[in-house]
Parts: sequence; C-alpha cells; structure tokens
Amino acid sequence: MRVLGMISGTSHDGIDAAVVDFALDGDTLHGRVLHGSTTPYSADLRARLLAALPPAPTTLAEVCRLDTLVGQEFAVVAARVADRVGGVDLVVSHGQTVFHWVDGGHALGTLQIGQPAWIAERTGAPVLADVRIRDIVAGGHGAPLVSVLDALLLAGRAGTAAALNLGGIANVTVVRPDGSLVAYDTGPANALVDAVVTADGLDPAGYDTDGRLAAAGRVDEALLAVLLDDPYYRLPPPRSTGKEHFHLPYVREAVARAGTSPAPADLVRTLTELTVRTVVDEVRRQQATFLAVSGGGWHNPVLLGGIRAGLPGVEVVATDELGAPTDDKEAIAFALIGWSTVHGLPGTVPGGTGARAPRVLGALTPGADPLRLPEPLAAPPARLRLHDERRAP
Repeated sequence: MRVLGMISGTSHDGIDAAVVDFALDGDTLHGRVLHGSTTPYSADLRARLLAALPPAPTTLAEVCRLDTLVGQEFAVVAARVADRVGGVDLVVSHGQTVFHWVDGGHALGTLQIGQPAWIAERTGAPVLADVRIRDIVAGGHGAPLVSVLDALLLAGRAGTAAALNLGGIANVTVVRPDGSLVAYDTGPANALVDAVVTADGLDPAGYDTDGRLAAAGRVDEALLAVLLDDPYYRLPPPRSTGKEHFHLPYVREAVARAGTSPAPADLVRTLTELTVRTVVDEVRRQQATFLAVSGGGWHNPVLLGGIRAGLPGVEVVATDELGAPTDDKEAIAFALIGWSTVHGLPGTVPGGTGARAPRVLGALTPGADPLRLPEPLAAPPARLRLHDERRAP
C-alpha cells in the first residue's frame, strides 16, 4: 500500500511530504521510501499564519480562510507528489497545528487546520486527517505521535535507546530494555530561535542557517537561568507543549525579567543553549545510551554539537541510520499512522502519549471511488524496516 504522509510542523514554514510503500511480512512491516520533500508555504500564507497564531488575537473568519488556504496548498503538493510516484492509495494529512490546549499538565483539545476535502478532490485518493484528537479524548496528549514510529524503529536495540526530533518543539521517545516506552515534548527546539530571527530580520531564511548566528554569540547566563526556571521543565512525562507557550513575547518577557540586553547573536546563542540543556537533561534522566536525531535541528552544528558534548558516552546518530531520513521522518510517521488506521490498528503507544489505551486514529474523507478498507489485522507489526529507495543500494 502506497501512503503519502504530509505535515506542516511547529515551524510553520512549509509542507513536508513522504511516500512510503508498505508491505507486511509476518510480524515485520517493510516500508520503501519512494519520495520525500519540503515545499515552503507561499509567503502570503505563512505571514497570515504567523499573524494569527497565539498569543495574537484572531477571528473565526480568519481561521476559516486559513483552513481553506492551507488545505488548498496541501492539495497542490499532494497532487504533484502523487503524480511523481505514479499514484498513491491513501493520503494522510496532519495539516497545520494552530492551537494545542494544555491546562494543568493535561491536554484538553487540539486544532489542526487544512481542510482535507481539498486534497481528496484534487487527488482522488481517500484522505485521513484530524489524527490527534482521538488520543486526547482517551486521556493522552495527542503528542508526540511520532513515538509509534520510534517504537518500531528502535525495537530490539540493546540498552536504552531514544529518538529525538528537533523541529519547532523538541520531542523524545525512549525505549527501555524491557520494551517499555515513554515519549514527551522536552521543550522548544527551534521555535524560539525562529521567532527571534524572523521578528528581528536576522536571517532572510527565517531561521539560524547552519547555526551561524549562534556560533557568533555567547550565552547570557542570567537570561538562560530565567528561561530554565520555566515550570514546564518540572512537569513529569508524558507532557506536551507548543507555540501557545513558547513564542516571541515569551522571549521578550524573559529578557525583561533577566534585566539584560543581549546582542542579537548572544540572544540566539542563549536560546540555542536552552534547547541543548533541556534535551541533554532529559536524555540523561532517561539513561539512554543511543540517540537517533531528526528534524531541522540536526543541521545546526551548534545545537547538535552542544547535545553531543553534553552526552559523552551516548551514541548520537542521524535517523538515516534507521532508514528514516532526518528531514522526512515526521511525514513518514504519519504515513505509518495512516497504514495502521486503514488496517484497524492503533496509531498510538500509551506510554508515548499518556492515553488510557491505544486508539485507532483519524477521520477519513473518501476519494473519487467508494471507500474500501483492507481486512483488519489481528495484531500490529513488531518492527519496521525502512529502505530509502532514493539512495543507492
């Protein structure tokens, strides 16, 4: 089954897409990665998204417009990718998270926009969307859903193995020797740096390209102490967060409380160090000996170098070594969730989200043909073997 997974993450910069051809052999699921790409949002749409995100005020009218515009841009990407690979059987669209409601350490709701009907109409394929809410209703955080992929990729590895994704928010999945799993958001990865870089025009890319700004700066220890004092880091896992909490006014308020005036490069360096410290603290706490890293943060040598330096004795690798390309891993995870849903299998691991039990995820929008689902499977696969078809064998 060919599944196209799509997501725009907490960096709100564009649409990640990956096509995986899944085939089950016994208790092992094999996935051939046929395509992976990132398509930037149009400049106008990204500007409107950023202007509508918390803590900025917005209107239901603007939310409705953005739901349509995001859906239309997802549809254009989906049609182009499907044509490139010769068609897909299913599209899984995570859409764009615009609000993740957490109160008192409990997730109460979540909102992803990007109307899936636009994708179904444009591609003719059925579309699975709204994938997080069922887990929240079952008492989970609806995040990090990538933990279901991590569990299969890390299965059978010796010692305590972990997977870290460095997007706008950083999340970690830990698989212990007995097979038990825990996953949660550690805190911001690139979200705060991106917010400052964009607002202050420090890099036309809207992020710290190759960590150049951070490399030119020094850590403001007073500001770092204020940032590290956030109660979020003291919450027990599972826990989740987003840009509702970690945003530009959050940075400005922290600077005011610290009573410092860091130069732009020093501010970026300090925010980068915040990610380093919070990630390192959690990996140490979980006593992981192996760490597979994905997401945009993998390409920032200051961020990655700090994590490596803080974790001596831990093997730190790219998720490419597990068959999941670093820039495509989240889209692959949603393709996996889609495959699971249409086969009647859960797309969550309770230890990964805190839900009472696993749940089958998402809502299906039929494509051009009548909706026909495969026969349900009695049990989920025990492991996943990914092979990137775009690489030489």
